[in-house]
Parts: sequence; structure tokens; C-alpha cells
Amino acid sequence: MLLGLVGKPSCGKSTFFKALTLADVAIASYPFTTIKPNRGAGHVRIPCVDAELGVQCNPREGFCVGHNRFVPVEVLDVAGLVPGAHEGKGLGNQFLDDLRQADALIHVVDASGSANEKGEIDKPGSHDPVNDVRFLEEEIDLWYYGLLKKQWEKSAKAAAVDGKGKNMAAAIAKQLSGLGVTEAAAGSAIESVRFSEENPFKWTDDELREFATVLRRKTKPLLIAANKCDLPMAAENIDKLKKAFPHYKIIPCSADAELTLKMAAKAGLIQYTQGDSGFAATSESLSQQQQNALNFIKASVLDKYGSTGVQPAINSAVFDLLGYVAIFPGGVNRLSDSHGRILPDCFLMPPRTTALDFAFKLHTDFGKNFIRAVDVKKKLPVGKDHVLQHRNVIEIVSGK
Repeated sequence: MLLGLVGKPSCGKSTFFKALTLADVAIASYPFTTIKPNRGAGHVRIPCVDAELGVQCNPREGFCVGHNRFVPVEVLDVAGLVPGAHEGKGLGNQFLDDLRQADALIHVVDASGSANEKGEIDKPGSHDPVNDVRFLEEEIDLWYYGLLKKQWEKSAKAAAVDGKGKNMAAAIAKQLSGLGVTEAAAGSAIESVRFSEENPFKWTDDELREFATVLRRKTKPLLIAANKCDLPMAAENIDKLKKAFPHYKIIPCSADAELTLKMAAKAGLIQYTQGDSGFAATSESLSQQQQNALNFIKASVLDKYGSTGVQPAINSAVFDLLGYVAIFPGGVNRLSDSHGRILPDCFLMPPRTTALDFAFKLHTDFGKNFIRAVDVKKKLPVGKDHVLQHRNVIEIVSGK
């Protein structure tokens, strides 16, 4: 799974990426600070199952704090997007090539309206962030449209053969496999955009454009991280975004605040865990300037929104947009591995993962020789077709 951070220059995207990953990246208020994409590991936060089972886990990857498990997720910070990217303007070609790898998108928007469409900084309220969302949608939709149009006649002919769109779905999936388009997604989009009863697969150019939009929403689901929520005009603009885009989840956030809190915690000045609604000072050596900064974050971000919003954004992308579930391998009589680590692993699995799917995830031999699975919490056996639920602890029983 790969999450893509997208947005125009100077929206705070690289700060958001650093706040997620603590990676060493360039941050500046001018266009194209990010030229080559940055990759790093963010973490989703879930209540760990160890407390329910009366143990303390020892993760091999990620970490656990206060019985909150943090599971790594790969994040890609791509170059800032400018109008005309689908035509290769700015770093458009590179942006779109990087974007094709992502399973879901977090669109980082400057909610304060301080940056224009080119990423040039002005005063808060000088720009409407609603336009930022519309232009990003349009650029990606036009990219999809351009790719579809290249072979549309062939796809339409394929559909005419079976009259149901199945061949068309297969042709589109093959053509756009690099974007993660599956036959099922293409078929679902086709069902949504049948306009003509007489000839449902001979579409106008406008209909093809609409199909590109539907397909993009199904294959590159998106949420909006309304960044800089602590600046003037942000609250009003966040309300405008919610009214303009009711179909998107919009999460107020402050990447600057999250990064500041994480760095202060790393320095031992405060106690803070990402996603918390507050923090506690652990050092008496805080300067007045540091104390003022922390007080501002508490009043303008944490008390107002309940968190900095960075953690809810990555959690929502993984669990709401993509529908993934977190599954722990374990045994009814043994929760540790051969090294004595308790509940060392937690896997993020796609929706409707079965017990057999999970067995194959753990090891090919477990899948091939599957006998049954056991729900460790309930101590009940389940079959190979049993659909796993979020935070299940599953034991796989297999033959030799």
C-alpha cells in the first residue's frame, strides 16, 4: 500500500510529510521545493490488542505506546502540482508518473488561503482553497481522460462485441493497469456512465470526460487535509470546503504543530504521542519562546480540533478510503514468536480478506496446507472463507 501526498507548491505538503515520517526533507515557501519524490514510513494508529489479552506487545516493525499500536505505511510526497500538469507544465509529467503508484491520495490544501495557484505566498484569505481542490481534480481527471482517449475506439469496439461492457472493462483495465485500474473498477465505472439506451457504449466526448472522473474516484480515492488550520481565515475556509465537497472527507490539520510537538517530544521537552489530544511538559528547561509556541498549539489546534489532524488523515486514508483492516497473527496458547517477542506483527490487509488470504500472507505453505484458522480472542475456529475483521487476532493451523 502506498499513500500519495499531493497538492500545489507551498501548501505545507513537505512539512506534512516530515511530520508523518520525521524524514529529513527540504521545506521552504517557494514552488518546487520537492523536485524528486520523497518516500518514507508514516504510521497508522490503532488500539493494540495486547491490553485485551493481558500482555505487552513487542513490535518488530512500528511501535506501541500506551497500548496504541503504530503500524508502518509507505508515504510518497510528490512534486507540487500546478495548472496544466496533464500537458506537462511545471513538473507535471513527473508528478503524474509518481502519482500513478499511489493507492489513495491525501490532498494537502492551504486552508488559510495564503498561497496562490503557483505557490506564491501572500496574506491569509488572498486565495480560495476551494479552487485548489477543483484544479487538482481537473488535472488528474484530464490525465485519465487523455490516457483513455488514446485507445477509446478500440475499447468501444470491444464493448460492442458482447453488448454488456465486459470486454470494454477488460480492455480499459489492461490499458490503465499502471494506474491500478482493475477490471472490476472499470466495470463499475462503466455501469455508472451509460447515457444512451440505444447505443450505451458510443459515448460523446463529454461522457468520456465524466467516465474519466468516475474511474479516477474509484481508483485514486482522495481525502482533503485542510492544512494551516491555526492561521487566520482557516476556519471559514474549512467550512467552505465542506460545503463545496460533501463527497470528500475534510480533516482540519496543522502539519507545523505536529512537527513541533514531535520534535519537542524527541528532545525530551514534552510527553506526546502522535494523534493525542494533548501533551505534558517533562522539562523545566523550556524557554519562554518554547512555552509560548506550545501554548499556541494547545489553544489554536489541540483544544479546537482535538488533535493536529495529521494522524487522523493517514488513519482515514487507510481505514476509510481503502477499507483496510489490521490483523494480528497469534496463537491461543502462544502469543510470542521464536525470539520471545509478544504479538510482534500486525498486518494491514485489504477489505474482505479471508482467513485463507491471511494464511497465504503469512507463508505460502500455510495457505497451500490450510486446515483452519482460530479467532484467538473468541477461541473459536473459523473456515478458510471467513472474512476477517479489524483487530482480529488469528492463528493459522496448517498441515505439513
